[in-house]
Amino acid sequence: MIHAQRTKSVNIVPPQAIVDDASWTTAEVDTKGWDYAEIKCYMGANDIAMTALAVTESDTTGSGHANVTGLIYGTSTDVTGSTSALPAADDDNKYFTFQIDLRKRKRFLDLTATNGNGSAGGFLFAECVLSRPNIGPESDVPGDQGYANTLRV
Repeated sequence: MIHAQRTKSVNIVPPQAIVDDASWTTAEVDTKGWDYAEIKCYMGANDIAMTALAVTESDTTGSGHANVTGLIYGTSTDVTGSTSALPAADDDNKYFTFQIDLRKRKRFLDLTATNGNGSAGGFLFAECVLSRPNIGPESDVPGDQGYANTLRV
């Protein structure tokens, strides 16, 4: 198997109705068996800045989540050494990412994503790509990689 195919995609925020002055509904990610995660947040059309974008973690599924230090947009330092900024109203069609070494993290990750109060609101899609598997066989089964199906040439 090609190394780039030794990943699993997990949908955190599926395409959903526009969100204004509220948080997006998110899905928790179980990281068991993986050493690295990249959470990709893609901003669609938006007329207001976000008020929160952060990764949380917990040892227990569904409860006890707390912000991960260093993974909070607006306060954490980015990879260039600058203080990060929350996605703004003019950040349409841009990615905001979190890159996470899972080896010293808690097992369950989630995303806090809250939009400000605009005239309409905005759209967001988020997924987590898990990589560097530390257990289990390599698999070409699309479901094992988080996909409904796969075509390859």
